[in-house]
Amino acid sequence: MASEGTGVSELAKRYSIALFELADENKALDQVASDLTTLKQILAESADLRRLVRSPVISRSDQGRAMDAVMDSAGISDLTKRFIGLVAKNRRLFSLDGMIDGYLAELARRRGEVTAQVTSAAPLSDAQLQSVTDALRASIGSKVLVNATVDPALIGGMIVKYGSRMVDTSVRTKLDKLQLAMKASGGAV
Repeated sequence: MASEGTGVSELAKRYSIALFELADENKALDQVASDLTTLKQILAESADLRRLVRSPVISRSDQGRAMDAVMDSAGISDLTKRFIGLVAKNRRLFSLDGMIDGYLAELARRRGEVTAQVTSAAPLSDAQLQSVTDALRASIGSKVLVNATVDPALIGGMIVKYGSRMVDTSVRTKLDKLQLAMKASGGAV
């Protein structure tokens, strides 16, 4: 996981490596990866849950109980539940996204995979996802693990990030560029 020079990213890195080693010892790397991917999607879809994990005013016990309920309903494995429980107990849930990303990045690195983040305005069909994966594999030249998320604010199109590269074909970005171009040329917006 690339360090951004912040305490949060270093904290997330330490926790994600600890979870990776624990999952490796328990021969549960894939199960934990699946659990974390599910949690990441739940966090992405629920503004209330994002507020809960980031709020300093909600007690650690309330955060822990809420996370337990979410994980129980999502069918998260015991190892991952215990880890998230520890994170909640230590008041570190605000770094959960970074921990998840760090774990998945470490798993991909050890497997020789490149992880690509694909954000689209609407959910991609299996065929579309396969097409994106195939195009990335041809471009990158190695195994590609695609992490797909949805952001309706993009209006249309998608944003693909892998390594230090980003390709943004979203309608939102095109509209923003058009608006800037019109302002620069003195046109009314």
